[in-house]
Amino acid sequence: MSAEPRVLVTRPLDQADSLMSSLGKAGFTPLHMPMLTIDPVDPLPGVQRQRILDLDRYEHVIFVSANAARLGMACIHDYWPQLPLGQIYWAVGESTALCLEAEGLQVARPKSDMSSEGLLAMPGLADLQSQQVLIVKGEGGRKFLEQQLRERGAKVDSLECYKRGLAVQDAQECRDLVAMQELALILVSSGEGLERLSGLLQPREHTNLAMITLLVPSLRVAEQAGQLGWERVEQAGNASDSAMLAAATTWRKAHLGRHGIER
Repeated sequence: MSAEPRVLVTRPLDQADSLMSSLGKAGFTPLHMPMLTIDPVDPLPGVQRQRILDLDRYEHVIFVSANAARLGMACIHDYWPQLPLGQIYWAVGESTALCLEAEGLQVARPKSDMSSEGLLAMPGLADLQSQQVLIVKGEGGRKFLEQQLRERGAKVDSLECYKRGLAVQDAQECRDLVAMQELALILVSSGEGLERLSGLLQPREHTNLAMITLLVPSLRVAEQAGQLGWERVEQAGNASDSAMLAAATTWRKAHLGRHGIER
């Protein structure tokens, strides 16, 4: 394998540049093939607009992703140039928290397990009897967080401010890229992106699924990868640039040696 192992980044357009730059500086050759598109919901339905207008009625506002933070705050600022006081803002992951802190917010987030499960383990969300919670998210997605908060007594609403779509990709081009001898890693940031990638590759690419290493952001996505036929799966601490870069660098040292030569 070459001294600069190739890494496939599958993030949406306009969300991969920073990670690819960091990978390049760390001695990888990054390639980009987005699996998903992220688009704002515009215009917001009336029910969603009303939830923004009622922002001051919620004790807790939870952002589930960096996309939710970026696009959700843009929607909120349309109606609240000056944010109401008294809300507790929560972020599922570090990159989400950083987006919110850039807006001047104080944000609570898990210290280690940056997932819905990690967020739910925090003491401030243990007892929510009769408290109102707004979850800022994309359309659809997991219902786990919402269900758990309701079981703890919360009244939960969702602000669905963006939608995911499938990026237009040629299946054969994707298969050829994965079959490339110098390709060392594929970085996947979400379960939805993994589903799209696996759908483009299967059912013909079982050999390559067994040979190539997939780097994922969480245990949940790692388990999903196993169910989809991926055999070599490594888990990063979360989906942030720093966590993905650290995991890729650790993997290279363990599997390719100091100079990127396969051992």
